[in-house]
Amino acid sequence: MEPLLSIKNLAKVYGKETRALNGISLDFYPGEFIVVIGPSGAGKSTFIRCINRLVDPTEGEMIFDNQHLEKLSGKKLRKERSKIGMIFQHYNLVGRTNVIKNVLHGQLSNTPLYKSMFGLYREEDKREAVELLKKVGLEEQIYKRADALSGGQMQRVGICRAILQRPKVILADEPIASLDPLSANIVMQQLHDISCEKNLTCIVNLHQVDFAKKYASRIVGIKKGRVVFDGTPTELTDEIVKEIYEGKESQMTLQNDASSIFDKQDRKELVAAGHGYE
Repeated sequence: MEPLLSIKNLAKVYGKETRALNGISLDFYPGEFIVVIGPSGAGKSTFIRCINRLVDPTEGEMIFDNQHLEKLSGKKLRKERSKIGMIFQHYNLVGRTNVIKNVLHGQLSNTPLYKSMFGLYREEDKREAVELLKKVGLEEQIYKRADALSGGQMQRVGICRAILQRPKVILADEPIASLDPLSANIVMQQLHDISCEKNLTCIVNLHQVDFAKKYASRIVGIKKGRVVFDGTPTELTDEIVKEIYEGKESQMTLQNDASSIFDKQDRKELVAAGHGYE
């Protein structure tokens, strides 16, 4: 099988000496659900943002769908970017706009400006947006303002928006970092299930090793800008995990602190789905 995305000797240098990425080479195949783990400062976010050119790499090649992403600009870059969905840690929704319109923003690149300004989206896009929102349990929130939702609900809207883009690859940059463990489970389960159902390649950045082992078909470990592990969840031993997170072991699990507000609605939905609650 040919890789959908092939990365060769990828490097990113900030300033004169700070090497955020140091020669990463990886191939990603259709239908894989890859979780990239590593501590803060390892280069995970830089790596994922280089793929869709939110960050320009210093060196290396990124061949996606037979195109060299690192060489593209203008319309050609926008065309390839439209095949790459992005899910952000802080949701990046338009708070004053309702849920379904936020999902429909996934089709902005394929909608003429005058139509998007007046909300004139295609009926098939509207139908798919509704179906996606039903699938992630947000049917009753469709016409609510996005800023009225809980954090877990907002992230699920972000997933629907990325899926409506009809991409070949989805990139998710720390999508559960701002959520409590139960909300995080809902988000990861929905992202995993929809990606598998649509045979999408999904690359997710996480700190949390337990979530990586639960959902990934493949785990990549990054430390100091280098790949130090690439294998299945069962191959990721405790010794390898300790090596990846050396000195930063506290980052391996999801923290329940003041910055992680417990989403009651997400807990309610998790219980209703039969996942239980302790």
